[in-house]
Amino acid sequence: MAASAPRGPQAGTAIACDRLVRIFSTDGVEVQALQGLELTVSRGDLVALVGASGSGKSTLLNILAGLDVPTAGTAVVDGYDLLEMSAKDRLRYRREAVGFVWQQTARNLLPFLTAAQNIALPMQLRGRSRGGGRAAGGRSPAGRAGRTARVAELLEALGIADLAGRRPAELSGGQQQRVAIAVAMANDPAVLLADEPTGELDSDTGAAIFEAFRTVNRELGATVVIVTHDPLVAGEVRRTVAIRDGRTSSEVLRRTVTDEHGAESVSEREYVMLDRTGRVQLPRKFLEALGMEHRVAVDLAADRIEVRPDDAEA
Repeated sequence: MAASAPRGPQAGTAIACDRLVRIFSTDGVEVQALQGLELTVSRGDLVALVGASGSGKSTLLNILAGLDVPTAGTAVVDGYDLLEMSAKDRLRYRREAVGFVWQQTARNLLPFLTAAQNIALPMQLRGRSRGGGRAAGGRSPAGRAGRTARVAELLEALGIADLAGRRPAELSGGQQQRVAIAVAMANDPAVLLADEPTGELDSDTGAAIFEAFRTVNRELGATVVIVTHDPLVAGEVRRTVAIRDGRTSSEVLRRTVTDEHGAESVSEREYVMLDRTGRVQLPRKFLEALGMEHRVAVDLAADRIEVRPDDAEA
């Protein structure tokens, strides 16, 4: 019964997904994109989601962004229950709680507005939705002066203050993505989501864009979740979560360690994920190395669980 009961988010949690399911139906055929996925992201964390095409990572990101609705399970972001929201609540959620950066640079910005005008637009829309009055929760500045100050703050933080008067066509791809990050952060959301933000950029520009996400995470206090195939991005975050077959399968945690001579290095370790029913997804390379398939033998030792190839025929 404990395993079947819904699990609520803990204090200090920005994102909590519990047994999340998303089923798509096409021509009478059902495809289960998420199959009981579990994920917890702490406030202030910087996380990369990785996985093969069709693993479910983009479906998860769309759900977290409020662009799609889960079929079952629970998903709570910054206190918003994504399964229980009305259409009005969902619009407010997308304006206030989350920011989103698309892979396609042109999709993030309106071509006829300058960089500064693009950044100011989400604040103007939010103000109109509230009757043009003060912003709720103290998160987003109210009034023209407040918006101007917020635009200047974001342009300066992301190193693009000199681009304020340029339109997207006058910017490089990397510059457009930095402006897009500023647009996503205009209303000071708790969570910033990004879908392959370096996918159309060269490696040097991609590294600079990732540094911009670091700035948003470190200096502006946003929890950042990035879907990526880029090993540079995945290797630079503290936590990388791998999704396979619609479930979280493994995590890599990294930390900085200092040796006896004072030299710093990054230590990383990979873990497989254990859900509340006791299921794990073992790495494919381990299974292939030992010829494991269909069933395995499991033994309980004093301090560990041993998983071995099936020996019933031995």
